[in-house]
Amino acid sequence: MKIVCAETVLLGEEAFQTIGDTVVIPDRAITRDDLIDADALVVRSKTKINRALLDGTPVQFVGTATAGSDHMDAKYLNARGIGWCASPGCNANSVSEYVIAALLSLRTRHGLNLQGKTIGVIGCGNVGSRVLKKCEALGMRILRNDPPLAATSADPDFQPLETVLAESDIVTLHVPLVKEKPWPTLYMANHHFFSHLRPGAVFINASRGKVTDSDALVHARNNYAVSHAIIDVWDPEPAFRTDLLATADLASAHIAGHSYEGKLNGTVNVYNELCHFFEIVRKWDVSVSLPVPEVPKVAIDASGLDDETALHEIVKQVYDIELDDANIREAAVKNDAARAKNFDALRATYRVRREFMNTTVDAQNASVELKGKIQALGFKQENS
Repeated sequence: MKIVCAETVLLGEEAFQTIGDTVVIPDRAITRDDLIDADALVVRSKTKINRALLDGTPVQFVGTATAGSDHMDAKYLNARGIGWCASPGCNANSVSEYVIAALLSLRTRHGLNLQGKTIGVIGCGNVGSRVLKKCEALGMRILRNDPPLAATSADPDFQPLETVLAESDIVTLHVPLVKEKPWPTLYMANHHFFSHLRPGAVFINASRGKVTDSDALVHARNNYAVSHAIIDVWDPEPAFRTDLLATADLASAHIAGHSYEGKLNGTVNVYNELCHFFEIVRKWDVSVSLPVPEVPKVAIDASGLDDETALHEIVKQVYDIELDDANIREAAVKNDAARAKNFDALRATYRVRREFMNTTVDAQNASVELKGKIQALGFKQENS
């Protein structure tokens, strides 16, 4: 068996070499010629899976080690009888930790206290559900909007989009990119969207770049309809818009889901699905590949600190989101091709970022409430 694997698939060669001859190729460089004798293809979101790439090849299975699959032409794959899989939920916790890190950073920089604020979570699936639980633990009021879930659920807590926009101090998007009715998300955050937003609200997009109309967001930010913007995904990518970057308080190169665990979960899922498809016995032991956490323990004296200050100090030691912001601003050169190259490089060479669950927190003189929040964010606690 021959497997072609995109370069950015974490531990891709190590995993798939256990079951077949594995060839690793840079994501955007994969061509039809590379697949002329391949049985399977494993990618991430930078590789477009379509007729032009696969027609005339013997590829029987395609897997993407990403939560989203909008880079894959599912109709074509199904029509050709090619097995395929995505990895929904693989990086959900990573994205939720990104949102928390961003909010705590924003709070520290701008004095935006989070407790008591209303956050509208648009899209309450794998990612959104984790975001709302963490925000709820921080004492925030949650408004939920998810028409597809609301249509199949008896839960009365889902709210119309207009209600969420009008009542929220913070709005965060966690929807897939959907172009078809009845619930399209393509450019859902448009001029109409921002005109209904509570004036001065915080806007976060860590879902898909094309969910936001960039012109509308720039206009909303410049006219103070949006007070602060946190942007991880862009339209276009990788040649992101520098005018949009200039409006963002925090920005990053589509790395919200790039924790080590988030990427590894995607690889594991595709590996398992590929083995199932070809009826191959799994041979890869992922446990031997896990690196030692860079920050296994954080100690903090909470005396005299309010909860959100203490939490920011803890989170920043494990994940300093402002490094990602500094990196993308440094990458924002004028030349489109060079900027796109820089964006891809930031993603391909992204540092090892472990999730909160790998760190034990020793919070001296912390209240019961603060300890509860530390645990709710996913940290382990000493003597807890």
